[in-house]
Amino acid sequence: MDVTHDTDRGAIERWWPHLSIEGKHRLLAELTGPVDAETGAEIESITGEPAPDRLTPAEQRFVLTQIEPVD
Repeated sequence: MDVTHDTDRGAIERWWPHLSIEGKHRLLAELTGPVDAETGAEIESITGEPAPDRLTPAEQRFVLTQIEPVD
């Protein structure tokens, strides 16, 4: 799945697989809300780039396709 993303942050396909289970659950709990500071720091640690403030609609759809491995 090709997910549109800003050039100043890592592609979700790159960081989602490496995000902790807790981070994945935090994002799933507030999928349309702002990315919390702890999850943002984790994303930045994985990518070396700024974390998103919020997930784009395309990123939200990507996350929803990845739910089974999280549960």
